[in-house]
Amino acid sequence: MSENKSYFFCGIGGSGMLPLAMIVAARGGTVSGSDRSRDQGRTPDKFAWLERQGITFYPQDGSGPKAGQILVASAAIEDSVPDIAAANAFGLARMTRADLNAALFNAADKAIGVGGTSGKSTVTGMIGWILDSIGKKPTVMNGAVMRNFASDDRPFASALVGGDALYVSEVDESDGSIALYRPDVAVVTNISLDHKSLDELHALFGDFVAKARIAVINADDPESAPLRNADNNLRFGFGDGAALRGSDFTALPDGCRFQVHFQAATHEVRLRMPGRHNAMNALAAIAAARAVNISVADAVAALANFTGLARRYEVLGQAGGVTVIDDFAHNPDKVAATLAAVAELPGRALLFFQPHGYGPLRQMGQELAASFAAGMRDGDKLFVCDPVYFGGTVDRSIGSEALVAAIVAGGADALHLTTRAACGAAMLDEAKPGDRILILGARDDTLTEFGRELLEKLASAA
Repeated sequence: MSENKSYFFCGIGGSGMLPLAMIVAARGGTVSGSDRSRDQGRTPDKFAWLERQGITFYPQDGSGPKAGQILVASAAIEDSVPDIAAANAFGLARMTRADLNAALFNAADKAIGVGGTSGKSTVTGMIGWILDSIGKKPTVMNGAVMRNFASDDRPFASALVGGDALYVSEVDESDGSIALYRPDVAVVTNISLDHKSLDELHALFGDFVAKARIAVINADDPESAPLRNADNNLRFGFGDGAALRGSDFTALPDGCRFQVHFQAATHEVRLRMPGRHNAMNALAAIAAARAVNISVADAVAALANFTGLARRYEVLGQAGGVTVIDDFAHNPDKVAATLAAVAELPGRALLFFQPHGYGPLRQMGQELAASFAAGMRDGDKLFVCDPVYFGGTVDRSIGSEALVAAIVAGGADALHLTTRAACGAAMLDEAKPGDRILILGARDDTLTEFGRELLEKLASAA
């Protein structure tokens, strides 16, 4: 539906907008856009690369939208934003990112939708890599850079543009837009508290899997139990309730290995990614591949060469005996999974966390504090700065100090320092050979730059 149409993306540099813009442009659409981060001078390399792909940029001052275009913008952006006001003055048709992605997804012959509270970006990347490895030429829409598809010429490979017939995409329950998608294969990685209540999540995911020919469901997740009643289930997990079952998980210095059992056959899986949660992600991806008639053997072989996603326990490097790791963990489940992966190997963890907004702290601050307190070991230390804030009218009455107080009350060693720079200086003062520094947080591309800055300082001090 994108051919020969002109689109203006307001906020084009966002993790969900950028890959969609790339897919639309590759399918013949004309793409231009604006982004507040570009105007603020944030992540200039990303925007320079987008310009080299033929994207025309405008400042977010209302000068960009033109008559006859389709506006792509978040439903939450106020009409007072100059680009939105200009688009309204032209009477432009408006789509959200999810509206446009769902239209492309639903037009495919076979569409695989990956939902769930945690792991969906990784599972989406795994499925895309499996399908691409055996020549299926999928189009993949992801919210994170897929390192297997990245190169010097394509550093921001959060989309893979293949054919029209097979479309793989993560789908979002946080804004309810999961309801727009009509999957052939519906994957639900897990269900836990994040942006909505559990009752709302059960309803959204229930409707999602009911539309699918095959629903790939986590057999080990208690909150996914209501989804396992349908006749179209293919269940994955490490427990006895799984049709595609893992066993014998072993943590390795460079990843992990485990066995997968399906229909009386057993295969050994080797991953270059650590953590039992990534083994679960791999089981989900293998099951999804099986749902479109890919053999377990072919899926396992492809995953041995899967190098993961940017900011998903991504090792940035080592200096002075200290390893710096960049990770997207930002909600209770993701934090718990990351800390579990940390605990699989020896060595103290110095954790930095930037909350991804004031709203999430109000919604899940107690659960987030509990995940940190439960997952941190004796000797681990957590440094928390103020939440990411790009402007607007959000209620900022509950901040990081409340989160840190709850973590300390839970028995863990945590400290609130208002700025990221102060946290970085404190971690560098604390770091000793054998430690791991982890950078945790979401919605801020400069977190990776922060991690690299710490690595450079460690190297210069070595």
